[in-house]
Amino acid sequence: MLPMVAILSGFVLLLVSADRFVEGSAALARHLGLSPLLIGVIVVGFGTSAPEMVVSALAAWGGNPALALGNAFGSNIVNTGLILGFTALVAPIHVRSSIVRKELPLLLAIGAISGLLLLDASVSRFDGVLLLAGFVTLVGWTVWSAIRNRVDALGPEIESKLAKHPMSFRAALIWLLVGLVLMISSSRLLVWGAVETAQALGISDLVIGLTIVALGTSLPELAASVIAARKNEPDIAIGNIVGSNMFNLLAVVGIAGVIEPARDLAGEVLYRDWATMITMSVVLFAVAYGFRGPGRINRVEGVLLLTMYSAYNVYLVLSL
Repeated sequence: MLPMVAILSGFVLLLVSADRFVEGSAALARHLGLSPLLIGVIVVGFGTSAPEMVVSALAAWGGNPALALGNAFGSNIVNTGLILGFTALVAPIHVRSSIVRKELPLLLAIGAISGLLLLDASVSRFDGVLLLAGFVTLVGWTVWSAIRNRVDALGPEIESKLAKHPMSFRAALIWLLVGLVLMISSSRLLVWGAVETAQALGISDLVIGLTIVALGTSLPELAASVIAARKNEPDIAIGNIVGSNMFNLLAVVGIAGVIEPARDLAGEVLYRDWATMITMSVVLFAVAYGFRGPGRINRVEGVLLLTMYSAYNVYLVLSL
């Protein structure tokens, strides 16, 4: 019972701390003079992936690299299938941001590269360094795109969001630090509970990472996306997911690989988990890119994404 209590407590604390961390980071960036567009593509995107980064780093540090890898792939599957699918049911998602549209094919490319790195059934330190180099390049490209495209639909949405939640410089700094400390503490609690539960049930760290931990660390994206869609801020909703998915593949897997390489991975990681993730990414690109104008994820396509997510989890349970 204690590990399950640790998991539930970790989830609650992680959700609260991640929300405070993102709010504090965005407000602080605003006080430091960053444009709303830059805050949207970097600060918010990075902040919503922070739980995955912290959990995976702590899991790898504790000698559980498979849990870290499962968290990254599982979070992307949750983000695309469950969160975007559910969000589209709440309100159809219109993709107006040119930056988000440029990120969609980039997400496919990063997903393909991650699959190539898994062909040897491992994530080595060299792979980790390569992914982190890609992460730095991605951040640089995103900043350059935001500076170059000053007029973008994402900017006004972030401006409106910041105006609704004003915060002083001191309060922003305090919430950023408090959120970070709580996020690390809750992540340690969550990882401990997940590992203990996996051992007690005889389930692999990978499966626990793909399911329980992935769902828990994706709660900030779920809350942010649903709220954004209800407030008619669709580019924030999908921008959170696309940015988070890229950060997960590059930074989350990269950090875990550098800390503790994952060796002798089961074949299911490639043909089941990676294949599901990349298939969902292809479907997302097809429906959201907008080849003849702004993209749109309607309710029917939302149901499709939810169905894919449900089918994957049923298969995962049946394969145990």
